[in-house]
Amino acid sequence: MIVVTGATGGLGGATVEHLLTRVPAGRIAVSVRDTGKARHLADRGVRVRQGSYEDPAALRDSFAGAEQVLLVSGNDPAADMVALHRNAVEAAVAAGARRILYTSQQGAVPGNPYAPSDFHISTEAILGDSGVAWTALRNGAYGPLDQVLGPWQRTGVIAQPQDGPVPYTDRDDIAEATAELLAGDRSFDGPVTLTAPTAVTFDDFAEIASDLAGRTIERVVVDDEQWVADQLTLGVPEQITRLMLTWYQAARAGYFAETGPALAELLGREPRSAADRLAAHAAA
Repeated sequence: MIVVTGATGGLGGATVEHLLTRVPAGRIAVSVRDTGKARHLADRGVRVRQGSYEDPAALRDSFAGAEQVLLVSGNDPAADMVALHRNAVEAAVAAGARRILYTSQQGAVPGNPYAPSDFHISTEAILGDSGVAWTALRNGAYGPLDQVLGPWQRTGVIAQPQDGPVPYTDRDDIAEATAELLAGDRSFDGPVTLTAPTAVTFDDFAEIASDLAGRTIERVVVDDEQWVADQLTLGVPEQITRLMLTWYQAARAGYFAETGPALAELLGREPRSAADRLAAHAAA
């Protein structure tokens, strides 16, 4: 039995879809806040159970019979994510899981200014003390490129704060690799970095975008505080804006520059590159 949390979200849902091509539906269960949102999975034979990281008792019940549990990390900046993740790890251990997989983050190391790094580091430490086998999937940034780059097709400009090399990674590639780990014979003990093969900067994106558009796409470096002010003018909450600023600060400091072969090995092919993704986005 494989139990997946966050299965009504983007990464968790895509992972379940890939699992369904690898193992019988009866071997898959999902632990979700709202079971109604997982009806499409129940209709296909997946066991749908109610559970949330805020309710340890319900979580233990939702993990019953699990050999492996995939814990999709929370992302609420106002919540105590370390405590919530501790609830999830303890529930998986109590349910008798033999391995816990956790969606961590590339560059989850001390000193990384990107704020979520701290709770990923703490959660990995909790996993290390859990007494069961565990894998931390240190996933590369997989957000939509239109959010990362802004409206460059309309403006002709990529105007963002100073950045650094990042292996922008396709979310579906990560989901497929995660399903392969859960369903296959390959396993990793401890952290494993899953990224696209090449780290790129916004300067690189401007060159790629210029080739795609057949016109010059300019890269403009926006001062940090000016960028914050611009985001606030657009209505983005300051807490979210300041959080994203720490991501740029981490990128420019090189915390996301690392790439590795594990994603390609699990997929059995080259992952989609940033150029591939940008071309698909431009075509769409």
